Amino acid sequence: MHALPDDPRVSLLDFLRDGIGLTGTKKGCDHGQCGACAVILNGVRINSCLTLAAMHDGDEVTTIEGIGTPEAPSPLQKAFLDHDGFQCGYCTPGQICSATALLDEMDANWPSDASDDLLARLTITDEEIRERMSGNLCRCGAYANIVAAIREVAEQRA
Repeated sequence: MHALPDDPRVSLLDFLRDGIGLTGTKKGCDHGQCGACAVILNGVRINSCLTLAAMHDGDEVTTIEGIGTPEAPSPLQKAFLDHDGFQCGYCTPGQICSATALLDEMDANWPSDASDDLLARLTITDEEIRERMSGNLCRCGAYANIVAAIREVAEQRA
Protein backbone atom coordinates (compact mmCIF):
# COMPACT_ATOMS: atom_id res chain seq x y z
CA MET A 1 0.00 0.00 0.00
CA HIS A 2 1.35 3.39 -0.99
CA ALA A 3 0.17 6.87 -0.06
CA LEU A 4 -1.33 8.69 -3.02
CA PRO A 5 0.44 11.78 -4.36
CA ASP A 6 -0.59 15.16 -3.00
CA ASP A 7 -1.22 16.47 -6.52
CA PRO A 8 -4.52 14.96 -7.80
CA ARG A 9 -3.41 15.56 -11.42
CA VAL A 10 -0.66 12.90 -11.36
CA SER A 11 -1.33 10.03 -13.73
CA LEU A 12 -1.13 6.48 -12.44
CA LEU A 13 1.80 5.95 -14.82
CA ASP A 14 3.79 8.87 -13.41
CA PHE A 15 2.96 7.85 -9.84
CA LEU A 16 4.16 4.28 -10.46
CA ARG A 17 7.40 5.43 -12.10
CA ASP A 18 8.27 8.62 -10.24
CA GLY A 19 6.30 8.27 -7.01
CA ILE A 20 7.13 4.72 -5.98
CA GLY A 21 9.99 3.75 -8.29
CA LEU A 22 8.33 1.00 -10.34
CA THR A 23 10.06 1.89 -13.59
CA GLY A 24 9.18 -1.28 -15.49
CA THR A 25 6.00 0.37 -16.76
CA LYS A 26 7.04 2.53 -19.70
CA LYS A 27 5.85 5.88 -20.98
CA GLY A 28 5.37 5.63 -24.72
CA CYS A 29 2.89 7.99 -26.29
CA ASP A 30 1.26 9.33 -23.09
CA HIS A 31 -2.06 9.31 -24.99
CA GLY A 32 -3.26 5.71 -24.50
CA GLN A 33 -2.43 4.68 -28.06
CA CYS A 34 0.62 2.41 -27.68
CA GLY A 35 0.07 0.19 -24.62
CA ALA A 36 3.62 0.58 -23.28
CA CYS A 37 2.10 1.69 -19.96
CA ALA A 38 -0.32 -1.25 -19.62
CA VAL A 39 -0.85 -2.49 -16.08
CA ILE A 40 -3.45 -4.73 -14.48
CA LEU A 41 -5.92 -2.84 -12.27
CA ASN A 42 -8.18 -5.04 -10.14
CA GLY A 43 -7.72 -7.85 -12.66
CA VAL A 44 -8.39 -5.75 -15.78
CA ARG A 45 -5.72 -4.32 -18.07
CA ILE A 46 -5.63 -0.57 -18.51
CA ASN A 47 -3.34 2.08 -19.94
CA SER A 48 -1.96 3.74 -16.83
CA CYS A 49 -1.28 7.01 -18.65
CA LEU A 50 -5.04 7.58 -19.07
CA THR A 51 -6.06 7.49 -15.44
CA LEU A 52 -5.22 9.53 -12.37
CA ALA A 53 -3.49 7.91 -9.42
CA ALA A 54 -5.96 9.61 -7.06
CA MET A 55 -8.80 7.59 -8.60
CA HIS A 56 -7.31 4.29 -7.40
CA ASP A 57 -7.06 4.55 -3.64
CA GLY A 58 -7.28 0.98 -2.34
CA ASP A 59 -7.20 -0.62 -5.80
CA GLU A 60 -4.86 -3.49 -6.66
CA VAL A 61 -2.37 -2.54 -9.36
CA THR A 62 -0.07 -5.15 -10.86
CA THR A 63 2.90 -3.95 -12.89
CA ILE A 64 5.55 -6.03 -14.63
CA GLU A 65 7.44 -6.06 -11.32
CA GLY A 66 4.58 -8.08 -9.80
CA ILE A 67 4.40 -10.71 -12.54
CA GLY A 68 7.74 -12.47 -12.22
CA THR A 69 11.39 -12.08 -11.32
CA PRO A 70 14.64 -12.75 -13.16
CA GLU A 71 15.10 -15.80 -10.94
CA ALA A 72 11.50 -17.01 -11.31
CA PRO A 73 9.96 -15.61 -14.51
CA SER A 74 6.27 -16.11 -15.14
CA PRO A 75 5.32 -18.58 -17.88
CA LEU A 76 4.66 -15.63 -20.22
CA GLN A 77 8.01 -14.04 -19.50
CA LYS A 78 9.72 -17.36 -20.19
CA ALA A 79 7.72 -17.81 -23.42
CA PHE A 80 8.64 -14.28 -24.58
CA LEU A 81 12.30 -15.23 -24.09
CA ASP A 82 11.91 -18.65 -25.76
CA HIS A 83 10.07 -17.17 -28.78
CA ASP A 84 12.19 -14.00 -28.99
CA GLY A 85 9.01 -11.96 -28.46
CA PHE A 86 10.91 -8.72 -28.11
CA GLN A 87 13.65 -6.79 -29.82
CA CYS A 88 14.43 -3.48 -28.14
CA GLY A 89 12.30 -4.52 -25.15
CA TYR A 90 10.70 -1.14 -24.54
CA CYS A 91 7.14 -2.35 -25.09
CA THR A 92 7.70 -5.76 -23.48
CA PRO A 93 6.49 -4.91 -19.93
CA GLY A 94 3.20 -3.57 -21.31
CA GLN A 95 2.91 -6.52 -23.70
CA ILE A 96 3.39 -9.01 -20.85
CA CYS A 97 0.94 -7.21 -18.53
CA SER A 98 -1.63 -7.11 -21.31
CA ALA A 99 -1.02 -10.75 -22.24
CA THR A 100 -1.35 -11.80 -18.60
CA ALA A 101 -4.78 -10.16 -18.44
CA LEU A 102 -5.65 -11.62 -21.88
CA LEU A 103 -5.07 -15.15 -20.55
CA ASP A 104 -7.30 -14.43 -17.56
CA GLU A 105 -10.00 -13.04 -19.89
CA MET A 106 -9.86 -16.18 -21.99
CA ASP A 107 -9.95 -18.41 -18.89
CA ALA A 108 -13.11 -16.53 -17.87
CA ASN A 109 -14.49 -17.05 -21.42
CA TRP A 110 -14.87 -13.32 -22.14
CA PRO A 111 -15.53 -12.96 -25.88
CA SER A 112 -13.78 -10.43 -28.09
CA ASP A 113 -14.57 -8.96 -31.51
CA ALA A 114 -12.71 -11.94 -33.00
CA SER A 115 -14.81 -14.56 -31.18
CA ASP A 116 -16.92 -16.61 -33.57
CA ASP A 117 -19.61 -17.56 -31.06
CA LEU A 118 -20.36 -15.40 -28.04
CA LEU A 119 -21.83 -18.31 -26.10
CA ALA A 120 -19.37 -21.11 -26.96
CA ARG A 121 -16.15 -21.88 -25.13
CA LEU A 122 -13.37 -19.71 -26.57
CA THR A 123 -10.76 -21.24 -28.83
CA ILE A 124 -7.16 -20.10 -28.74
CA THR A 125 -6.39 -18.76 -32.21
CA ASP A 126 -3.84 -16.32 -33.55
CA GLU A 127 -6.70 -14.08 -34.65
CA GLU A 128 -8.15 -14.07 -31.11
CA ILE A 129 -4.76 -13.21 -29.62
CA ARG A 130 -4.05 -10.48 -32.20
CA GLU A 131 -7.44 -8.87 -31.56
CA ARG A 132 -6.94 -8.87 -27.81
CA MET A 133 -3.39 -7.51 -28.10
CA SER A 134 -4.28 -4.85 -30.67
CA GLY A 135 -3.84 -2.05 -28.12
CA ASN A 136 -0.16 -2.90 -27.63
CA LEU A 137 2.19 -1.63 -30.31
CA CYS A 138 5.68 -2.94 -31.00
CA ARG A 139 7.69 -0.56 -33.13
CA CYS A 140 10.28 -3.30 -33.78
CA GLY A 141 7.65 -5.58 -35.32
CA ALA A 142 8.04 -8.66 -33.10
CA TYR A 143 4.30 -9.41 -33.42
CA ALA A 144 4.57 -12.96 -34.81
CA ASN A 145 6.84 -13.97 -31.95
CA ILE A 146 4.63 -12.26 -29.37
CA VAL A 147 1.58 -14.14 -30.67
CA ALA A 148 3.50 -17.43 -30.62
CA ALA A 149 4.60 -16.85 -27.02
CA ILE A 150 1.07 -16.05 -25.86
CA ARG A 151 -0.40 -18.98 -27.79
CA GLU A 152 2.09 -21.39 -26.19
CA VAL A 153 1.14 -20.31 -22.67
CA ALA A 154 -2.59 -20.23 -23.50
CA GLU A 155 -2.43 -23.78 -24.85
CA GLN A 156 -0.59 -24.95 -21.72
CA ARG A 157 -3.34 -23.43 -19.57
CA ALA A 158 -6.20 -24.90 -21.64
